[in-house]
Amino acid sequence: MSRSSSPSTGARQPLPEATPGPLPEAAQVASAADGAGNREGDRVVVLGRVAGAFGVAGWVKVRSYTDPPDNILKYPVWQLGRPGSWTELTLEGGRVTAKGILAKLAGIDSPEQARERTGAEVGVWRSQLPPLAPGEYYWSDLEGAEAYSPGGERLGRIDHFRNAPGGTIVVVHGEREHWIPFVKERVLEVDLDAGRVVFDWEADW
Repeated sequence: MSRSSSPSTGARQPLPEATPGPLPEAAQVASAADGAGNREGDRVVVLGRVAGAFGVAGWVKVRSYTDPPDNILKYPVWQLGRPGSWTELTLEGGRVTAKGILAKLAGIDSPEQARERTGAEVGVWRSQLPPLAPGEYYWSDLEGAEAYSPGGERLGRIDHFRNAPGGTIVVVHGEREHWIPFVKERVLEVDLDAGRVVFDWEADW
């Protein structure tokens, strides 16, 4: 999930999701104090998934969606669960091994407890993510936006992004499903305030 800068003219360059980085100290304190309930004006952004248990002390294997994968360990407070049902847990330890990313979370102290978390998504509050430069966007900020053709015809709603051998694809659900290459030539305009993205793409493609 690397990031790149758009030209000074604005949103004419698609921007892959920015790499999460370490939190400022104040953000860490605020996140730890706010609990796992919904926070007004904030939302959970999924950064990975619990892939299984590891060892006898409650460590879990994590499939990380960040780039590089170990960036997920820079966040001291995780949300585990599913959209609408999150549990906040403190990250007590983490390391990168030949078997992948391993994490130790507070309150998970046995293999049985770790196995119960297998399949759970790992997220952080959107406000924990590093700020972006003007013209940069997180994929999660674009998901749910309305997609349009250059002529103003609605293509549908951006559902998710998918990594493919040829590059990133944005999947749009409308009257038909569109798989649009997320490349500079295809993204013509991004308006986050309006929740609108214009692609060089037609509804009948």
